[in-house]
Amino acid sequence: MAISTPSSGSGGAGVFWQINITPLTDIFLVLLIIFMITASISVESAAHVGLPLAESTAPEKRGVVVTYTADHEIFVNAKDIPASALEGALREALSRIDPKVVIFQGDRKVLLGDMVKILKTAKAAGAEQIAIAAKRASVEEIERSLR
Repeated sequence: MAISTPSSGSGGAGVFWQINITPLTDIFLVLLIIFMITASISVESAAHVGLPLAESTAPEKRGVVVTYTADHEIFVNAKDIPASALEGALREALSRIDPKVVIFQGDRKVLLGDMVKILKTAKAAGAEQIAIAAKRASVEEIERSLR
């Protein structure tokens, strides 16, 4: 806080209080930058999935992408969805596309039973086809991952 007094030539006597907002602005800008950095890091790592390896893959560009992480989080088209709302979210997403295709991206650590439940829910929501996402790898990489 700064105090300024009028010069003797102004004719009035008194004390003026003025708040210096420059340090406050600096603090807010630093906090804003920190928030932006942490938010971008948390969004990028939210749906990281270690896909299973396959010798040959075919690209599937159209469809609803359902991602199931090793932490048992479900994402429909990169939007975090609770398990109880999965069928409704899939039904809504499938209503907007013509080929009713669901692309399942499951982490290698995902249990088979969890995957079957999600794919059964996708069928109940109206999926006509289901594709399972995989990462293209050589035979040696696949054998190494199985050990």
